[in-house]
Amino acid sequence: MTSRSNAAPCLSVGRSLTYLTIAGAAWGTAGAAASLLYRASDLGPVSLTFWRCAGGLVVLLAVQALRRPRAVTGPAEPRARLVLRIAATGTAFTLFQAAYFAAVQDTGLAVATVVTLGAGPVLIAVGARLTMGERLGAGGIIAVAGALGGLVVLVLGSGGGAVRPAGVGWALLSAAGYAVMTLLTRRLGRDGGGDPLSTTTWSLAVGTLCLLPLAVVEGLLPHTVELGTVAGLLAYVAVVPTALAYALYFAGAAVVRSATVSVIMLIEPVSAAVIAVSLLGEPLTAATVSGTLLLLAAVAGLAYGEMRAASLARRQSFPV
Repeated sequence: MTSRSNAAPCLSVGRSLTYLTIAGAAWGTAGAAASLLYRASDLGPVSLTFWRCAGGLVVLLAVQALRRPRAVTGPAEPRARLVLRIAATGTAFTLFQAAYFAAVQDTGLAVATVVTLGAGPVLIAVGARLTMGERLGAGGIIAVAGALGGLVVLVLGSGGGAVRPAGVGWALLSAAGYAVMTLLTRRLGRDGGGDPLSTTTWSLAVGTLCLLPLAVVEGLLPHTVELGTVAGLLAYVAVVPTALAYALYFAGAAVVRSATVSVIMLIEPVSAAVIAVSLLGEPLTAATVSGTLLLLAAVAGLAYGEMRAASLARRQSFPV
C-alpha cells in the first residue's frame, strides 16, 4: 500500500475557504436530518453515525472507482507513514463523532455543542502554535474570541441546558478528536501530500469499523413505518454532510491555517440555526440573530486575513 503526494497544495486559499464554507453549511444540515430521522424511527445516535459513515464510504468508493487516476508527482509515501496517517486520522474522526453524540446524550445538545465547538478552536490554535509554529496574531485572537462569544449566544441564548460533568468530559474529548483531525490534515498539506478523497474514504472506513459493534449493541436497524422517508434521509446524510462535506473539509483544511479552519467551520451552527427557523418552525430570537452575526463577522475577518496573508506571500515570492 503506497501513496504518492503532490509537491505543494494545488488549491488556492480562496478556493479552500470556499470549500470549507460549503462543508460547514452542509454539516449544519445533518442536525436537521437527524431530527427528522429520530421522529420517523427509533434509530439511535451511534447507529445513525454508523450509517452515516458506512453510506458515505460506499459513495466515495464508487467515486474513486469512476474517476480518472490523479496526476501525481514526488516520491511515494512510505508504507509505515501511510498506515499511521490513516489510522490516526480515522481514529480522530471517529472519536470526534462518537464522543460528541455521547456528550449530547449526557448533557444535552446546547451544552455539548458549545463545549465541543468552543474548545475546538482553542485546542487547535494551541496545537498549531506548538507543532507547526502557526501564529494567529492579535486580529486572529480577537476573531476567535468573537466567534466563541457568538457561539455561546447562538446556542445558549434560547435557554441552554444542564451542565453535567460527564457530558462536558465527552464534549472535551470530542473537541480533542476534532483538533487532532484538523492538525493532522494541515500538517499533511504543508508536507505536500494527501488526496482529500482518499483521506475521507479511509477515515470513513475506520469510523465504520469502529462504530459497527457499538451500533449493533444500540440497535443497528431502524424500526419504522416510514421506510422510504428514513432511507431517503439516511442517503442524504451519507452523501451531502458526509461524503461531500468531509472531502471538501479535508481539501480546504490542508491549505488554510488550522485556527482559521476551526472558526470557519463554526458556520455549522449558523446553518443549523437558519434551517431550524426557516424549515422546522423554531422562533427567530434576538439571541439567534446576534449570535449568527457575531459568528459570521469572525469568519469573515479570519477569511480576509487569510487572503491577505496569501496575497502577501505571493508578492514576496514573485516580486515585481
